[in-house]
Amino acid sequence: MSPPGASLSEPSYLEQIVSLLSTVAGYMRLPALASTGLAAVVTTLLYFKQKALIYPSHMPPNARTDVPRPSQYGIKDFEELVIPTNDGEKLSAFYIRARRGGRYSKCTILMFHGNAGNIGHRLPIARMLLNYIGCNVFMLEYRGYGLSTGEPDEKGITLDAQTALDYLRNRAETSDHKIIIYGQSLGGAVSIKLTAKNQYAGDIVGLILENTFLSIRSLIPSIIPPAKYLTMLCHQVWPSETILPTITEVPILFLSGLQDEIVPPTHMRKLYELATTPTKIWKALPGGDHNSSVLEEGYFEAVSEFVSNVAGDEKS
Repeated sequence: MSPPGASLSEPSYLEQIVSLLSTVAGYMRLPALASTGLAAVVTTLLYFKQKALIYPSHMPPNARTDVPRPSQYGIKDFEELVIPTNDGEKLSAFYIRARRGGRYSKCTILMFHGNAGNIGHRLPIARMLLNYIGCNVFMLEYRGYGLSTGEPDEKGITLDAQTALDYLRNRAETSDHKIIIYGQSLGGAVSIKLTAKNQYAGDIVGLILENTFLSIRSLIPSIIPPAKYLTMLCHQVWPSETILPTITEVPILFLSGLQDEIVPPTHMRKLYELATTPTKIWKALPGGDHNSSVLEEGYFEAVSEFVSNVAGDEKS
């Protein structure tokens, strides 16, 4: 159920983010290389340039320096944070508070974004989570993205995600909060790893996945068809298909855009089938593509119902 006064009539901001991210979605799709004579080129790209292909943090242009702030979207109660990691990086983050009926929410959504852009580009979604769902939102910027230092890779981003969760656990204001982990695309793979490792602590009450993949190796044939026989060269793996079945303590909501042009919808369906947690919910979004699923009818209603069920009265 949505908080009093909340509304879903915010298409303009959401449409802006969809338009922005759609301009960079094609970056994941290299032009088809039909000639077998280009196999050496494909091999070189796949092995030596895969980080640049998988983590296009400079897209769209100026994404490393131009990070929208919550105040630009009418959000008033927030903090801009810089959080250190154990290996010496400094991560940018937003903590946004939700207040209802004179008190702050005791539920925080830990949000992980896709492989392009920055946390500022996802603020329209955060505002919906804040105003319609009624939860605090913690937005972490991966290393090498936005204003965070470093260079992105699987090991580093995995550490970044744990750093964010540990920050919430150690911060006095949020140490007793119920936490819902929410990941889109690459962020879904990040979320699966983090949830699997931390599921027994009792503070993670839900996991929300949108348009994520089985693994990078499983995704390669769709993104770079000529490289389908070279997948073992991929050292950025994100093996969600093997990790997800180990999550047995946390309910999962699967949000799948059936028109996804980047991650085949079959990936999401297979992840749903692999899930062994007692509570798993499938929400198909018939018209949703990779970046526009948030605009689909029923998206935020499904999130709201899920959060209400797993967080109860702590939501708002």
